[in-house]
Amino acid sequence: MKVSDKEILEMMSSERSRDKGLRILMDTYQRRLYWHIRRLIVDHDNAQDVLQETFIKVYHNYHQFKQDSQFYTWLYRIATNEALQFLNKMKRMQKTDEDSEHHLQNLVAQNAGPDADEIQILLQKAIQSLPEKQKLVFSMRYYDDLPYEEMSKILDMTVGTLKTNYHYAKQKVEDFIKENYEE
Repeated sequence: MKVSDKEILEMMSSERSRDKGLRILMDTYQRRLYWHIRRLIVDHDNAQDVLQETFIKVYHNYHQFKQDSQFYTWLYRIATNEALQFLNKMKRMQKTDEDSEHHLQNLVAQNAGPDADEIQILLQKAIQSLPEKQKLVFSMRYYDDLPYEEMSKILDMTVGTLKTNYHYAKQKVEDFIKENYEE
């Protein structure tokens, strides 16, 4: 049985059905939000932690959803903010850029999986090498196929800025792969 976002919000608004509403919310959006976060953070365990923090924040703040956008847009925005906060915290903990780069390369290789081929690993490394905004925009457009209008609401950027960031990110990814791919 498919439950609408409106029904989920109504359940969460009632003390009697709040927990059921949260379970349905998680069942409905967990996979999409997890992969959105995972593409930004790379590491499975850290992505799971950020996903959990996202749902905690949603649970405590669901009443702040103004319904002036789609519910998943609001959820993506929270997940994105949580992921960015986590990444910023990790950056502060890294000693040097070199340590950070080495750690990132190891994470990408470890999380690629046994079936990943060289080009998939290169794509992940290319994406992770992008500046934060471009990484976000590229991941949301390339993997989630989100329209620019939705991304604009999630990231609070103009459509023109998003298109520019995506264009530059796409070019950098292509260049990275061309420079590093060995046939």
